[in-house]
Amino acid sequence: MRARVALIGLLLLAACDRGDSATEAPPPREADDASVAQFCGMALSEHGGPKSQIFVRGLRDPYWFSSVRDAFAFTMLQETPKAIAAFYVNDMAQAKNWNQPEPGTWVEARAAYFVIGSRRRGGMGADEAIPFGAADAALAFVNANGGRVVRFGEMPKDYVLTATSGDPG
Repeated sequence: MRARVALIGLLLLAACDRGDSATEAPPPREADDASVAQFCGMALSEHGGPKSQIFVRGLRDPYWFSSVRDAFAFTMLQETPKAIAAFYVNDMAQAKNWNQPEPGTWVEARAAYFVIGSRRRGGMGADEAIPFGAADAALAFVNANGGRVVRFGEMPKDYVLTATSGDPG
């Protein structure tokens, strides 16, 4: 009987802990002139295409990325922080301006649909993982621009970490 009570207590404690960490996720921020891309050190405004931001637990400000693909690389590299509190990407179905997605177009990356291998390029003319908040928007983009749709956990490491030219042909 004591073992059951202890087990129930542990399960409740674990459930409470998961709830607390979910509420700790900061909301997305809007990029400004001081928002500089993590890997290249350039202002986000100097790059076209979708952008991303990652909040790491214990840090007030997000890491900014001039491309979604770079943000995925950040999560995959051994030397980068892994205590990710939130990962946001621009929902390109909401963005009216491809080069500089408008404020309010952020979506949690784990909920997004990503088009990879399309004819559309991201910042610096490189291959991009183009995010959409809805599956139908991602499929419409594939029909117009090629590529395929993957979810967050399906993002191929070789697609993200392989250097590609911005010149498709």
